[in-house]
Formats: sequence, C-alpha cells, structure tokens
Amino acid sequence: MIHNNTPTSMAAADSVQPHVESLRDRVLAAIRAAGFCGLTSDEAERATGLSGNTVRPRISELLAAGIIVPSGEIRRTASNRPAEVLVAVENEP
Repeated sequence: MIHNNTPTSMAAADSVQPHVESLRDRVLAAIRAAGFCGLTSDEAERATGLSGNTVRPRISELLAAGIIVPSGEIRRTASNRPAEVLVAVENEP
C-alpha cells in the first residue's frame, strides 16, 4: 500500500486496504479496454468513476508492478496540462 508516511495518508491507506485489489482491477480494466490508445490518469478517473485520490495510487502500483507502462504519448488534461498516456503491457506493439 502506498502512502507518504503521514498519519492522514496512513489512515487513508488503511481504510482503502480491503478494497485495493478490486480498485486496482477496475483501473487496469479501463486501461486495457482503451487498448493501444491508452488512458491518462484523468481519463482513467472518468472511465472508472473513481476519484483521482483513488486512481493515482492504483496507477503507481500498476506501474511499479510493470503491468502498465507509459506509451510515450502525451495528451492534454481538462486543465490543459500534459499527461502521460498509459497502456497495459499486453497492449504494447
């Protein structure tokens, strides 16, 4: 479980722990469903209906596990910031 070693972050990590695998699976399913187009974290939030505070740690876990990777493509977020597009490893050419 990812947290930044502050009491509030640790409490949040503990509260979501029972659901982490299911949440991670939802994020991965959305990225896989996007195929070669992939998703940014903002797009994954919209695709799953989960908050950014739930999606971003799941993406970090999936990246660390090598299950998803950056595609090399950058797309703009709703706030016009650049964001890496992520793809599932089995979707890589």
